[in-house]
Amino acid sequence: MSLPTVVAVAAGSPAEHAGLLPGDEIVAVSGQVPRDVIQYRLLTDEADPEVEVRRGGLQLTIEVVKHEGATLGAEVSSALFDRIRTCDNHCEFCFIYQLPKGLRPSLYLKDDDYRLSFLYGNFTTLTRFTEADLERVVTEGLSPLYVSIHATDPEVRAAMLRNRRGATSLRWLRALLDHGIEVHGQVVVCPGQNDGAVLERTLAGVLDRYPELATVACVPLGVSRHSTEPGLRPHTAAEAAGVLDVVQRWQGTFLRALGRRVVWASDEYHLMAGLPFPDPEHYEGFTQHENGVGMAAAFRLEWEGQVDVPLGPRDGFFQAVDSPVGYSTPGRRGTGLSIRPSRRAPACVVTGEYGAAVLQPLVGERARVLAVPNEFFGGNTAVAGLLTGADLGRALARQPEGERYLIPDVCLNDGRFLDGTSPDDLPRPVEVVAADGLSLRRALEAA
Repeated sequence: MSLPTVVAVAAGSPAEHAGLLPGDEIVAVSGQVPRDVIQYRLLTDEADPEVEVRRGGLQLTIEVVKHEGATLGAEVSSALFDRIRTCDNHCEFCFIYQLPKGLRPSLYLKDDDYRLSFLYGNFTTLTRFTEADLERVVTEGLSPLYVSIHATDPEVRAAMLRNRRGATSLRWLRALLDHGIEVHGQVVVCPGQNDGAVLERTLAGVLDRYPELATVACVPLGVSRHSTEPGLRPHTAAEAAGVLDVVQRWQGTFLRALGRRVVWASDEYHLMAGLPFPDPEHYEGFTQHENGVGMAAAFRLEWEGQVDVPLGPRDGFFQAVDSPVGYSTPGRRGTGLSIRPSRRAPACVVTGEYGAAVLQPLVGERARVLAVPNEFFGGNTAVAGLLTGADLGRALARQPEGERYLIPDVCLNDGRFLDGTSPDDLPRPVEVVAADGLSLRRALEAA
């Protein structure tokens, strides 16, 4: 178990007044050794906590004066202080198995930790969930959680996870729902495995056994050129349209039975099938926004100024394990980095192929939209969050000098692309813009 380190102390906060300093290692809070940032926050939210720290070669006890419920004001270096709970499934569609060699080690970490589900919205299969975990989730109110379902048929689920516990671990989903925990589900749809009739049975199983689920997202598998699984392949356009048809029919069933749609297909299915996106009202609040459900509709609302704030956070791929972040601050993407030519220069929005398909009709003549193919990962990888510096650099090198090149912040974590490069390594100056319609419109209007 590693000691969390204080990385920032807010000015005027109880932590600053008490004398906590960046670099202090947290040994204990009020006599308890926190296992993670959740427990750290709960302990420091109490009135007048005593914080034991290690500073240099000394161990000090710092008495903090604060009202119960007030924030301490000290951000720590990591989310988990003990060992992360890694995944013991072997899903052939797992994207981590499809990464090339040579990336930074944190990207290869495959987690199945319910705490990261609560903190960051990571999906957990519950195959390593225990009675003690259930007790903590219920006692501390760790809600919402996000669960990978894939199939409600036990044999199909075990086969997809390549783990015999996959057949029984959804009992924990039932237990979570029984205790009032809000849970959002995910089905990664793989052609020939859990689409078609199996997907129909899965959604029937949700209605029959897990009707309290808040939402379920059907998302397509991603296949990179580095995959070694011979049976893994992307959807065809017809298969994507078939998934949309199943989802739309079951939305009607859920509406009649429960008064809400429950299940949605990710935006990628509409792009793959060449079908229009539903209206924003269809998405009932964009709860699965981060899973690619309703992002295009939300972006349109933001772009058109129909909302005052972005409708959902947009974090880069793997950000939960790749960035040292504190509780309630999940994401440092480098937004605001600005190396700009003249504001009067022509603007070019640089994004992934899916992003370009969404942006081009909206942006119109305000800016040029440059779709960057993902040659680094290859396959059907087309989302902006997986763009690398190598692919951006290759595309930008062919573009004219003197334009304003805007790239989305979702492809950065702590100022780095997935391949370890940074915006400073690109052959053209760029502006990093938050990946929402409001920010993009403001950036273009600032010209």
